[in-house]
Amino acid sequence: MTKSIPLLHFGIKTRHPNMQQEIELPILPEKISDEAHILRKGAAQLNIALTRIKGLKIRKRSIDARGKQVVFRIRVIFYIDESPVSEIFPAHYVNVAGASSVLIIGAGPAGLFAALRCLEKGLRPIVIERGKNVQERRRDLAVLNKAGIVNPDSNYCFGEGGAGTYSDGKLYTRSNKRGDVQRVLQLLVAHGATDDILVDARPHIGTNKLPHIIQAIRHTILKHGGEIHFNSKVVDITEASGEVTGVTLASGEHLNAKHVIVATGHSARDLFELFHRKRWLVEAKPFALGVRIEHPQEIIDQAQYHCSVRSEHLPPAYYSLVEQVGGRGVFSFCMCPGGVIAPCATDKGEVVVNGWSPSKRNNPYANSGTVVQVNLEDVPHAAKYPFALLDFQHEVEERADVVGGGNLVAPAQRMVDFVEGRLSSNLPANSYKPGTKSALLSDVLPAFVHDALRKALPLFGKKMKGYYTNEAILVGVESRTSSPVRIPRDKDTLQHPQIKGLYPCGEGAGYAGGIVSAAIDGMNCADAIEG
Repeated sequence: MTKSIPLLHFGIKTRHPNMQQEIELPILPEKISDEAHILRKGAAQLNIALTRIKGLKIRKRSIDARGKQVVFRIRVIFYIDESPVSEIFPAHYVNVAGASSVLIIGAGPAGLFAALRCLEKGLRPIVIERGKNVQERRRDLAVLNKAGIVNPDSNYCFGEGGAGTYSDGKLYTRSNKRGDVQRVLQLLVAHGATDDILVDARPHIGTNKLPHIIQAIRHTILKHGGEIHFNSKVVDITEASGEVTGVTLASGEHLNAKHVIVATGHSARDLFELFHRKRWLVEAKPFALGVRIEHPQEIIDQAQYHCSVRSEHLPPAYYSLVEQVGGRGVFSFCMCPGGVIAPCATDKGEVVVNGWSPSKRNNPYANSGTVVQVNLEDVPHAAKYPFALLDFQHEVEERADVVGGGNLVAPAQRMVDFVEGRLSSNLPANSYKPGTKSALLSDVLPAFVHDALRKALPLFGKKMKGYYTNEAILVGVESRTSSPVRIPRDKDTLQHPQIKGLYPCGEGAGYAGGIVSAAIDGMNCADAIEG
């Protein structure tokens, strides 16, 4: 009998001796879908007969473009002398009709995942959403893109699924310490997402697919006795003796409950103002501000994959860039390979941009938010006045509207022209449907943001060949990176320090930054509620 070798010395993780073994393999792009090839490589690295491997499961998949040859790096579990077992992601939902109610303001990821967790706990979620369901929301987005008309309650930020529904469905997060990232991904798979999101290093659903998943989550909530109210705007949260009692809707209807989760997203300014009027604590919070930068996707592919033409076996390339300029962070944010720049204003008289990609990421452009840190000390009175950064954000968005000329037309400038302070004589073709207007972005951006971007972009060009080019366009403004207001809460109970039973939640309250982290925070808030 051959003496066993300690496999961990070779980067092999043993799960059950002689049954399941996990290893990392480099795989050429053209072989990534060839299971027979992966089986052969696995058998060779494990030094066992191919016939002993009865199946495999890829746990993680990422692209390694550091060398001249781009490869996929995959972590694979090989089933040796045993058959693989299908993974099941159980959700123990119970029928909650008649159970104690939890009011959830907002049907974004924080609100919807709070509702799913309520079902597991035997609590009855009642989700209140100011916007429309995903099907009806599409019509308002079409008008927004074609005519530049904003419905303040139904747009890219407000409506079923929240800002993420029509802004891509990126699932990459660094929020592992906040909760169970894998559980969020599993629930998305259970509601229709492909299981690729469990494997890919940068999981992504796509704007074309995410609405169907959101609908499936809605059906789960309704099937098990929960409620979802669309076109229902909360205008008051009521309390008595420091304990929440319910909410009042714009229709005049009052809903009673001892627990209210506020998951309204980063653009619900009216809820921040409601808290302030009621003398409930809110505070200014740092955020980031800048522009969307769009390149032809082929420029990014050539830079990242070291090629003249991207292989058909590789996805459109991604990038992440960060630089310190005078002690201030400048960084790319929400990068969209094969994507589209979208108008994300929530009211007339403002221009706000964001980005999204379809599931195939097959549009000819790559865009990314490129933003600069905005700190409390950058804005007068921010330490004392909770809306100082909110007002600052809004003023920039209004200037963008004025400089763009209205109807959501965005001020824009070619990259090198921006750095050298020239008005662009013309603008390249781009993906922003309401249209772009050549302008000096120095007329829109605060001086410290403008100057930091001017210094950072050539430095980015040194890090990534081809990035610094006049073929790239800067479109203003990227201002809704996160909420400029935080609603404080107790770190243990997750309740507002002044109001028992009131749970500030998710991105709008200042406790998340994307779909997955918001979903985790929603589940955490539901877990904090005693049935």
